[in-house]
Formats: sequence, C-alpha cells, structure tokens
Amino acid sequence: MSQIDTRSGASSDPHSAVQLTDQEVHAIDQLRACYDRFCSELAKVIVGQREVIEQLAICLFARRHALLMGVPGLAKTLLVSKVAETMSLGFNRIQFTPDLMPMDITGTDILQETQEGRREFQFIPGPIFQNIILADEINRAPPKTQAALLEAMQEQRVTVLGKTYDLSSPFMVLATQNPVEQEGTYPLPEAQLDRFMFLIELDYPTEQEEIQIARTTTGDDLVKLNGILSGEDILHFQRLVRRIPVADHIYEYAAKLVRKTRPQGESAPEWLKPFVSWGAGPRAVQNLILGAKSRAALQGSYMVRLEDIQYVARPVLVHRLITTFAAQAEGVTAKQIVARLIDETR
Repeated sequence: MSQIDTRSGASSDPHSAVQLTDQEVHAIDQLRACYDRFCSELAKVIVGQREVIEQLAICLFARRHALLMGVPGLAKTLLVSKVAETMSLGFNRIQFTPDLMPMDITGTDILQETQEGRREFQFIPGPIFQNIILADEINRAPPKTQAALLEAMQEQRVTVLGKTYDLSSPFMVLATQNPVEQEGTYPLPEAQLDRFMFLIELDYPTEQEEIQIARTTTGDDLVKLNGILSGEDILHFQRLVRRIPVADHIYEYAAKLVRKTRPQGESAPEWLKPFVSWGAGPRAVQNLILGAKSRAALQGSYMVRLEDIQYVARPVLVHRLITTFAAQAEGVTAKQIVARLIDETR
C-alpha cells in the first residue's frame, strides 16, 4: 500500500512525520462528502447559522465539548437536537434550574424489590447517559450541580456513591448560556470553562433569514431529517482526525499565539497587559491543534494549514481570557483582543 508523506521538511520529531495511507486519504474524502450532506440536511430545518454548524461539527469530530452563547429564540435546542438526528445519535436535554441536584443528571441508586422478594439497590441512569447532551442554561444551576458535568466531560464517566459508570460513545456536551439575563445565575468557574473546546456565539439572523424562519416554523410540522452517519462511523472519523498531520511551524504558531495571551509572560505585547489579568493555559494549545485538525479534515485537506488554526483561534481563546476592569471600562472585549493577536502573530 502506498503512503502519502505529509512532512513539510526533514525533522527528528516523530510527531511531524505522520504519513497518511491511501485508505486514510480516501476516508478524509468520505468525511468531506458526509459533512456536505450533513449541512444540506440541517438546511432543511435550520435557516442560516452556517458558521455555528461548522464549529459544532469541528467539536464533534474532535471529540470535544462546546459552550453555546446566545439570547433565547435562536434555535439552539432545535439545532442541537437536529445535529443528533442527522448523526443517528441519542439526545437528551437537561434544563438547568436552581433546584437541580447532581443526581438529577448522573442518576442514583434506588432500593428495588427483586423477583425473589429481596431488596437491593439498583442504579438508575440519569439523562447524561446519551451521546449528545444539551445542558440548557447551565449557569442557572449552583456550582455543585455544574460540577457533576465536570468528570463526565473530562473522563467520559460518572461516579455515583463510589461506583464508576462509563458513558456512551461518542459523547458530547453542548451547554448554553444566555448572555443578557444574569440575575440569579452562577457563572461557570474558569476550570470548567476550560473544559469546553469552543465558545460558539449565535447572533441574530438577517432580515431574509428571519422571514424564512417565520415561513418554515409557522406551517406544517418540521421535516424528519435523514441519518448521515452512525455512531461507529463517527468514532472512526474521530480517530482519523487525530491522524491529520501537523507541520512543525503550525505547532510553533499555536504555542506562540497562546503564550501572547499571558500578561505575565515575556511574549505578551505591551498593549495587552492592561486589558488581560489571566491568559489561556496549555489546554488552549491542545484545542487549537485538535480543532485545526478537525476543520482540515472537514474541508478535505490532508494536513493542517495556517488558516485552520486562525479559524479556530477565536472560539478556542475568547472564553479563556480573563479581562481586567480597565478593559471593561474602555469597552475592550476578549473577542477584540483575540482578533488583534491573530492579526499580529506571524
């Protein structure tokens, strides 16, 4: 079997010498075709939001989680449920409220009577035991309940009363937040924000899109979408994404970009230091590379390009920067800071 050498030059680093087989090249072409069909299916129900759909797909095939930010009424729940439908995956929606308890998410042991008449504890799985979980308005629940997701997101398992239970594969958490109404909410701690690969921002539709939404949603019931991939197919493509080659200069660019976000470091530009109190950590570099690999595969590319890193940089970095009071006073946002860093980094 022939192999395609994707090295950009001689290197002693084994990670830069990845070679794609003919089968893997063919699989990338298949993934690109499946992604086009996936977008076409969603377009039957979802109007616009092409960039949001692409970012969701990047997270899915990168085997990561995403935080969706948008005001009510932008079809976040519909979008996530239809993504699960087109991927033939199980879907559960958990509405986070102030009285939600961890066991309401993970499940718990219940005393049951067996056919023999004995009583014994039996584990009743919670709604987290599905492939795609929509954690709706996650900041409505107290920290103890938010933390119930932390182990699941990081380890793909939950621990209940000392026993560990593995979750389904593939597994993806999509949490939503309302950026407007913050009264009575519990902001996510930085450690949990860092578990989300992307912060995906949903904006209002254009005028024509809003007219189309009204036409689509006020008539007959929404059409049922066709399944594009199975769970096994997705797991196969997730493994393939990690095989996408990355040249040395791409690794260096990703590390340089992240290190510039840290105001205490030597790499940080002077203009950034008054506006950022804390920058992104090493997990940001990992997510930049992994997100770029996933986007490259979805675009049908056999190796990561600089444009892939630059595309995923904003959703990877924005929620990992902690801005100062000076930035808030001057109206400087994390999004603006990241955009300027991308423009200046070469």
